[in-house]
Amino acid sequence: MRHFSIYSKSLCAFAAIGLLGTATATPLGARSMAHPDDISRPIGPAVNCGIFRGYRDRYFRQSMPVNRGAAKSTETGSNIVVTDKNQSSALPPPSPTGSAPAEIARGYIGHPQIAPPYPYPYPRLQPRDRERYDGKEVASIMRVAEQPVSTFAVDVDTGSYSNVRRFLNEGRMPPQTAVRTEEMINYFRYDYPKPASREVPFSVTTDISTTPWNDASRLLRIGLRGYDVNNSERPRANLVFLVDVSGSMGSRDKLPLVKSTLLGLTNQLRKDDRVSIVVYAGAVGVLLQPTSNKEYIRQAVECMNSGGGTAGGHALKIAYQTAQANYDSNAINRIIMTTDGDFNVGTSSTNELKEMVAKERESGVTLTMLGYGRGNIRDELMEGIANVGNGNYAYIDSAMEAKKVLGDELSSTLFTIAKDVKIQIEFNPAHVKEYRLIGYENRLLAEEDFNNDKVDAGDIGAGHQVTALYEIMPASASGWLPVRRYPANRVVDWQPDFNGEMANVKLRYKLPNGSKSRLITRQIAARDLQKARTPTGDMAFTVAVAAFGQKLRGDKYLGEYNFRNINMLSGTGGDYWRQEFRKLSDLASSQTPG
Repeated sequence: MRHFSIYSKSLCAFAAIGLLGTATATPLGARSMAHPDDISRPIGPAVNCGIFRGYRDRYFRQSMPVNRGAAKSTETGSNIVVTDKNQSSALPPPSPTGSAPAEIARGYIGHPQIAPPYPYPYPRLQPRDRERYDGKEVASIMRVAEQPVSTFAVDVDTGSYSNVRRFLNEGRMPPQTAVRTEEMINYFRYDYPKPASREVPFSVTTDISTTPWNDASRLLRIGLRGYDVNNSERPRANLVFLVDVSGSMGSRDKLPLVKSTLLGLTNQLRKDDRVSIVVYAGAVGVLLQPTSNKEYIRQAVECMNSGGGTAGGHALKIAYQTAQANYDSNAINRIIMTTDGDFNVGTSSTNELKEMVAKERESGVTLTMLGYGRGNIRDELMEGIANVGNGNYAYIDSAMEAKKVLGDELSSTLFTIAKDVKIQIEFNPAHVKEYRLIGYENRLLAEEDFNNDKVDAGDIGAGHQVTALYEIMPASASGWLPVRRYPANRVVDWQPDFNGEMANVKLRYKLPNGSKSRLITRQIAARDLQKARTPTGDMAFTVAVAAFGQKLRGDKYLGEYNFRNINMLSGTGGDYWRQEFRKLSDLASSQTPG
């Protein structure tokens, strides 16, 4: 094994940083070929690995001017370069021996992969936790006599579950705001029947059980299952990989895992699929022109390095421009963005980015967000813009999760079979007194939005499943809410014979290229309330996952129901993911006082 000095290692780490252009360096996006020591084999003509070379020579000159010039946007051929007037174009020069750089001294974590050029021992400062979530309060109880209708958009995201898993595997409980129960439930597959035909893109299933944590209430499950499409059946794909290579992506669970993810996805692509790659840090550049050559894609992915700020807003614009320039009306046109969401250059406001993505989605280009890492995750941004981008959001905490999302579920991730899917349920006050929707707090819609085709909602991919769980209180039960004093404010009399309907379920959806919605209706018989039994099998596992999510959120309506009860309810056996769930429940139990 060769040995290098600490100083030499530091120089190598600094030299690996790309996308930090100066007036004398090759700008990001300029066509160039990599040096022989950058990559060991010939680079394809579509691959622009040279954009990662800029910092190498500047470090050895030890002359690193900071560009304070005005923001500018230039084009070189089909490559686009975007810089920002507030972004330094280079790292500061090395500090004199014995004094730490100002960025490290004040806890700067933009370049966590860079070891300072000082003799050990050197105090390693821990990065500050800057993770951001937009958690909602647990849904309140609704009185049917006052609000008989519940409306929400479907959600096929799963990012919350894998992020919760990351916290538990690190030996700590997740913040309550990081938990979205519907994403916990929808992470798993259930025994819903396949659609009878592709005329209607999904099947609809309803069932009722008793409630493990409340003898008086019942649980109503509504399940959707989209029709399956294997990889050979789906339309060809026109994909843009939008990759965050900023300094914050340097840790092992970020860019190295991103590269592993994209290489795995490349192996799943068909010969007629095309891929472009746009990379961004403090600036934005096209690393790979559209190609179906898997070797070029691999070369481009392998030469990625991290360093610099995060111009995520500019990068999204360039990615949409790239996708639209190569738009194929007979193909899947999608951006797959990999990032920790820590945008700090240019447009970074969640609302501004949502507005921009909402406009761009009209072009027919959809957006998949893949989140990585820890410490500075902007979950609220990634989940938010995926929702308005007619796409989905997943958090990748391991190579196993990457394989699940972009391997086992590739068709679900890429190919949309129904868009703007909404669910509305109307309860009959003669049989149901009160209810609450478990999860979906940030997907709620106004009652009138259900029939309004202009209102955006969730999309369902091939093979996707969506589950919604309501806890309902029969009209004969005492209920959660106190009896009101005045007769006119009280609920209607209940019907003891259980005749008629308990509820009416409606679904609206559009076909992928449609503009007018279609309607599905299902009635739920009141006698199903009377026949409800203890949840078993698939229903029991659904309820266990829902309880797990709600327990992590601090749901007061669960009472004394704990993680041990949840583990027992989830049963035994099942696939790898269900068995892993029980281990996570054990971890949560061990980290809970008492």
